[in-house]
Amino acid sequence: MSNKEYDLVFLDRAELDLSKPEDIEQILSQQKPDYIIHSGAYTAVDLAETELELANTVNHLATLEIAKYAEKNAVKLIYISTDYVFPGNVDMALEEDFPTDPINVYGETKRKGELAVLQHGENGIIIRTAWVYSVYGKNFVKTMLNLMHTRDEINVVSDQIGTPTYAYDLAILIKQIVKGGNWVPGIYHYSNEGRISWYDFSVAIRDLENLSCKINPIASSAFPTAAKRPRFSLLSKEKVKRVFRVKVPGWKDSLRVMLDKLKH
Repeated sequence: MSNKEYDLVFLDRAELDLSKPEDIEQILSQQKPDYIIHSGAYTAVDLAETELELANTVNHLATLEIAKYAEKNAVKLIYISTDYVFPGNVDMALEEDFPTDPINVYGETKRKGELAVLQHGENGIIIRTAWVYSVYGKNFVKTMLNLMHTRDEINVVSDQIGTPTYAYDLAILIKQIVKGGNWVPGIYHYSNEGRISWYDFSVAIRDLENLSCKINPIASSAFPTAAKRPRFSLLSKEKVKRVFRVKVPGWKDSLRVMLDKLKH
């Protein structure tokens, strides 16, 4: 999707502060979008356990205002959600209608955001994704690279299972949905293909970069956090592949692409 095809407008926190839902309708009215891709969120999972009000404002109430604007103005809305809406206690690739039951505040507030889109966005598409990483910003891959370059040995959780999502691949999906002329509202799951643990992911990062850092697999219980994490974050991609006819890359192929981009 190039700027020649679409007039793309990116609003950062200074231009659209999701902690101030009361300002959202006015700001969106000034932009008059045909599509809204709502990917902003409060994502500090552990901090959310104590900053409940802020997490709810950003993830739920701001999303509610965006969904209401989209409904009122017949705007097509894509809302990026998370595997954390599930309890993560089932070792299987979950389909979109699997019962939600979040186990932390972040997941609860994102589920409320989903319900707001479902209530108000008859043109709304919800994409649940997991373990997102990119060449930009802070994320697991970049953190691991930094640790592996500065330490001889690290510990990584080995009993949380899922599949990473390269943000570029997610962006390609969104592009195909917008350009494809086949707008089918509803909930979709998207991550890269495969089934690994965070430990497996770390080992692949190390090996692809030819690093020598020793990586020790540890249990989640040895690394306590303020927020509970789902043990299983596997998402079925059958629906999104069927409806939008997208190809979903394997997780290691996408990791290899990302690591290569970091070098250039």
